[in-house]
Amino acid sequence: MRTGAEYREALRDGRRVFVMGEGHVHDVVTHPATSAMVEQYVAWYDRHFDPAWADTLLSPPDVNDIRVPWAFVLPKTSAEVIAIGRAIQTTIFLSAGNITHTPQYGHLISLGVLTAAETRNAGAHHPANAMAYRDMIASTGRFLTFCGGAPVIGQRMRADPMDRVSVKRVSENDKGMVVRGRLGMHTSPAFAEDVYVGTLTGLEIDGHPAGFIVPVNAPGVTVLCRKVATRDRDRFTAPLSARYDELDGQMWLDNVFIPWERVFAVDPEPEAIPRWLRWHHLRGWLARAEFTLGLALALTDAMGLKQHEATVGYLVDLIAEVQVVRCCIIASEHDPDFTPTGYCVPNHAHLAAGGIALLKARQLMSELLRIIPGSSLVMAPLSSDLEMPELAAGLEEAFGGGGFSARQRAALLQLVWDHVSSSLDGRESAFELHASGGLPGWRAWLRRSFKDYNSLANGVLHAIDLPMPAIDVASIRTAPVAPRRTVAR
Repeated sequence: MRTGAEYREALRDGRRVFVMGEGHVHDVVTHPATSAMVEQYVAWYDRHFDPAWADTLLSPPDVNDIRVPWAFVLPKTSAEVIAIGRAIQTTIFLSAGNITHTPQYGHLISLGVLTAAETRNAGAHHPANAMAYRDMIASTGRFLTFCGGAPVIGQRMRADPMDRVSVKRVSENDKGMVVRGRLGMHTSPAFAEDVYVGTLTGLEIDGHPAGFIVPVNAPGVTVLCRKVATRDRDRFTAPLSARYDELDGQMWLDNVFIPWERVFAVDPEPEAIPRWLRWHHLRGWLARAEFTLGLALALTDAMGLKQHEATVGYLVDLIAEVQVVRCCIIASEHDPDFTPTGYCVPNHAHLAAGGIALLKARQLMSELLRIIPGSSLVMAPLSSDLEMPELAAGLEEAFGGGGFSARQRAALLQLVWDHVSSSLDGRESAFELHASGGLPGWRAWLRRSFKDYNSLANGVLHAIDLPMPAIDVASIRTAPVAPRRTVAR
């Protein structure tokens, strides 16, 4: 595992990054739009060297007293999946669920690529190359992120259907291929070192769907990030948005060379590569939900509402939503599936149910957190207000008391505001409508992974005292998923 300082220095690799509204970012380490997020990834790496985090982030010592980061373990058992999941969720909780892509997520991408290459069986060199890449990022900590490969809106508007693709192969030789195109939204491209580009590009190799890995700093690559979440630079006022903005973006490829060892013939099924990523998503969403519940509990005390029946009812509603997802994750990890080559995968039938439940509950949970503090959430003073001599005494009288100073209560209220009412919260809400397929995607994954269609349908027939024809509804599971939305011209 590299140190945080080594990661920070690795970002000074000549990458070409633009942030909408900010222009060209010459150095992501120091630019105001990116520097805070860089330091959060630095902290992620350095946590692995902190003895206080060892039992959460590192495996137990082996016979040689060596411990390895759970972030880079190939899971073979349910116990390993549980430990990896705990590491994911515990670290994401620190950011209130706002850091969704880390090098640990990148390792799960590489594991999905490896498994998809093994499943496709298009040639022994594909899984061998995928394993070599996985081993490389496990040994170095190199940061990989994911892009499905879908075209952006301008490409989908082109008159010729053959041009409605994100990437085209310009040329190839015995070393690799040269590609051009524009890739749609993915997360943390300014902070990652590599991007896996999936099969939605439509590229093929030897008649097989192909994905490829491209370095962010490769010649011809431009990263274009969305505008930053509007935020106050004072961390008292913006304790989350001043630190946690992953800057989703597009990637533009202008005659970029991809060596063949970074091109993989993979299984095109939607379950193939993201099989571990959805689990990571749900662990992260649960971390956010638990942070929301934690804030609600802290507010209930700070606002003197522990005996207020309506507030306690709101808390119970929040607890119920959290417990549903906890149960789904526990079930997925204790009742896992296994890939043909023996890797342990959280059960998608349980994961999908949890994802659907939390996608539906997200807005309700945010609304409840806005309700509990009442109008104090809107009127909470800033740090500068509390320091004004002409306001300090009045604000202490208005917001202090009950064991809290005005500054303490205001700090908690500002944290709540940043969590559920800020520009960063708006980004997160909008992003989750599209990330990992959104609600339609999670419904499709549940439909495909649920296994009891016929056993349940035929089981109820025993209650009827007549011979009944056998029921076969297995086609519900195997029916094609609705295609991605198309542009009408």
